[in-house]
Amino acid sequence: MMKKAAAEAFEREMAEKTSGNDKIAPILFDEYGVNLGLRDERGQGILTGLTSISEVNGYMEKGGRRVQCDGQLWYRGYRIEDLLAGLGANEMGYEKIAYLLITGDVPSSTELMTFQNYLAEKRKLPSHFVRDIIMKASSDDIMACMMKSILSLPYSDPNTNDTSVQNVIRQCMELIARFPLLAAYSYHAYNYYYNDDSMYVHMPDPSLSTAENLLMMLRPDQHFTTLEAKVLDTALILHMEHGGGNNSTFTTRVVTSSGSDTYSTIAAAMASLKGPKHGGANIKVMEMMSDIRAHVKDYHDKDEVSAYLMKILNKDAFDKKGLVYGIGHAVYTLSDPRERVFKKYVEELAAAKGRELDLALYQNIEELAPELLSKKRNLPKNACPNVDFYSGFVYDMLGIPQELYTAIFAVARIVGWSAHRIEELVCTDKIIRPAYMSIMKELE
Repeated sequence: MMKKAAAEAFEREMAEKTSGNDKIAPILFDEYGVNLGLRDERGQGILTGLTSISEVNGYMEKGGRRVQCDGQLWYRGYRIEDLLAGLGANEMGYEKIAYLLITGDVPSSTELMTFQNYLAEKRKLPSHFVRDIIMKASSDDIMACMMKSILSLPYSDPNTNDTSVQNVIRQCMELIARFPLLAAYSYHAYNYYYNDDSMYVHMPDPSLSTAENLLMMLRPDQHFTTLEAKVLDTALILHMEHGGGNNSTFTTRVVTSSGSDTYSTIAAAMASLKGPKHGGANIKVMEMMSDIRAHVKDYHDKDEVSAYLMKILNKDAFDKKGLVYGIGHAVYTLSDPRERVFKKYVEELAAAKGRELDLALYQNIEELAPELLSKKRNLPKNACPNVDFYSGFVYDMLGIPQELYTAIFAVARIVGWSAHRIEELVCTDKIIRPAYMSIMKELE
């Protein structure tokens, strides 16, 4: 049997050989016209498909020119601001907007009630699933636990591989209903086995909304306020969908195009979302904010905040990558509509939780960082704060642990993934297969 030291030496040798042989000169990508990351020289996404589910805009055409504009996010033809404004002050809208994204229609009161009742009925797991799947072999990686659970659900589904639209819609709606349970129970199992803390398995309440059930199942006392539920509900709506080009949604469409089943497709989307370049952005913001708090004494002193932000941009502080996390977006230019909408709820929750001082620090960074970033990189535009800048702060105020941040994102985005999977099945019957040019040298 190979000893550990010998095995590690062999692995290191293999890594060195592979890394050396897999290197491709960057100039070759330009020479062959390869758009790295499927983005052009302006940073815009390469057109790979069509969708009627949503639209994301950071530019507009004006006088034959493409100019920056306040960000726009549309769900099925409706601006996100209008959809949220159309909800009652204390109305939970996750289910209504989910219905809209999946079907393309705003539900009538009867249709919404039927949909809510359907989700409530499906908001349960197979017999012994929590004990046999979630509690056994738990992990500190909640997303991995959820993926394991998703890939275990086919064992209780006799029609796993049926890709007819009706069956896929049934599977997707069941996953939408079950995702809050998978997230909450996976966390409690981790908290019990890894933190030596108590484990709670609260059954969902059919009379509660998705956001309310999530808070209830996470908290030992099961209590929450209307404001807390409303803020979480808004966060879920804002993260529910964001065009077909984001990494996890594109993954959904790629795997769907191969003819794979719903569970495998959504597990693949989860694998994409758990990457720190995608779904983990708000965690990075929280880590950065903790570092800033440790080095800035007066949160109201803009000069002191600005000076430390410059240290971060100069790669002299925090993770020394020169990034102010939560500032800037791949599509939005002047503003992120999700951040604009969310900020009002952030301020209300901060006031209710006595977190005004922390809010002041966030607001100062939001004001100062774009200008500092623009000057540092000599950019023609100011980078805008994105929704992730505040979402981690909100989850923290709600008492949601960081281990669950990306999982909460998934609870929201499962709706968008479902809508795109269905659209791919309805509109396209062609496997997605882009080309890669080989520069391999033929050896004798």
